[in-house]
Amino acid sequence: MTTPEEVGAASLARKILSDVFGYDDFRSSQAAVVAALMAGRNVLAVMPTGSGKSICYQVPALARGGLAIVVSPLVALMEDQVAALRKRDVAAETINSSRSREANVDAWRRVAAGETRLLYLSPERLMTDRMLDALAKLPVSLIAVDEAHCISQWGPAFRPEYAGLARLRDLFPHIPIAAFTATADEVTRTDVASKLLGGNAVTHVAGFDRPNIKLSVMPRDNATKQLTGFLSAHKGESGIVYCLSRKKADETARALVDKGLHALPYHAGMTAEARAANQREFQSASGVIMVATIAFGMGIDKADVRFVFHTDIPGSVEAYYQEIGRAGRDGLPAEACMLYGLDDIRMRRRFIDAEESDTDRKRREHQRLNSLIGYCESPDCRRRPLLAYFGETTEPCGNCDLCLNPVELIDGTEEAITALTAVVMTGQRFGVGHVVDVICGVDNEKIGRFGHDRLSVFGMGRSHSAAQWKSIIRQLIAKAYLEIDIGGYGGISMTQSGHLLLKGRETFHYRADSGPAPKRPKASKPRRRTW
Repeated sequence: MTTPEEVGAASLARKILSDVFGYDDFRSSQAAVVAALMAGRNVLAVMPTGSGKSICYQVPALARGGLAIVVSPLVALMEDQVAALRKRDVAAETINSSRSREANVDAWRRVAAGETRLLYLSPERLMTDRMLDALAKLPVSLIAVDEAHCISQWGPAFRPEYAGLARLRDLFPHIPIAAFTATADEVTRTDVASKLLGGNAVTHVAGFDRPNIKLSVMPRDNATKQLTGFLSAHKGESGIVYCLSRKKADETARALVDKGLHALPYHAGMTAEARAANQREFQSASGVIMVATIAFGMGIDKADVRFVFHTDIPGSVEAYYQEIGRAGRDGLPAEACMLYGLDDIRMRRRFIDAEESDTDRKRREHQRLNSLIGYCESPDCRRRPLLAYFGETTEPCGNCDLCLNPVELIDGTEEAITALTAVVMTGQRFGVGHVVDVICGVDNEKIGRFGHDRLSVFGMGRSHSAAQWKSIIRQLIAKAYLEIDIGGYGGISMTQSGHLLLKGRETFHYRADSGPAPKRPKASKPRRRTW
């Protein structure tokens, strides 16, 4: 039952929303987050790009009075937020490295005098002893952490400077903390809630679906021709082309300029001034194509991005989801297309192996990449495995390449039952590589050690190659008959749908053309990796 206090808080929040921001009411995904913060609760909010996350902490910050601290990883994003709030006559400040010492000192004087409602800081600046001591003397009423997935070592976007934020709940024990992110799987969400919020939080996960974005994946053939063909359908529109390397971003941008397109490069190898200039042009002008590495994107607030094109496979489903989420923020039709090739999969593997991180993290990142490969090999409807990765289910979307142009499928019910049987018989704790070895009858030390060569399913799949079985299993994962343990050791297990399939109550069809066509082998064969 709603209390008078809750009714009053909700009324005040809606008044601020209307008077300051010009909106009549909250979106359903915003209302629950605002209510929890107004009640003084910690909140973990996972909300897709364009869903209005900033409103969720700006309104409670103004309603609760005192000083709200907003933690943001990017100077440009902080500056944009402060500028937008000031246009609405909200007293907001940022203290950051792009400003002169005098400007930062003046901003702090206004904060210390109680004139400021929202203060935007980077995690590095906030977590200095001097800043924390100074803030402890002020009436801090709310702390909001943007891009909160960066705090999780389980996540693919971990930033070490975020780790110190775990101290906030002890330093400000009675102040509600709000953690916001656009993308985080269940493992990452649990880790963020534990580290930043001490496990004491209201978790709100808004729907991940962005139905206005058309999804498509193409095996790489002639990348330049495929990209220019795609762009011909988006003449005069703004978009982002993501490349795996700085060199490729530069080369692709030059190639597009030579074809008369307004294309700009963006990557960490450029000077800060050149990156900032290109970003300003992209933000303010229409018809600009930003050709970038993953250095571009976090904090980009441009509503009319009509397309995102990946010339190479990203590193994980989370990264892919976050990057395509920069398209269509205005709710109008947009398109996301990805090229899928063996070379960039190998490169992604090498990136992971070269990380200065422990074995567990590398293992998880390989598993995340595996999940994205499964998405690429999906036999039908791209959106179903994409949303299933984040724990959501959906009917075929009608707005992806496989829904609009279905591929030829083969009845693989018999193969599926073989694979599911192997998963069950081996204990539902081994990875894809081991299960495939069992199915194919591979005689190795590991299989012998566990006695899996004595299982009835051992060698039952010798009629197919190991590569074919891996593709079939990835498609079983993409259709949610199997699931992979990202947070554990990569073991695959059967879902409830898998049980129905194993019992003969469902059928399974797979695409035999999955995976990019292999190129001619080079002299030095790459190291074999099991999936």
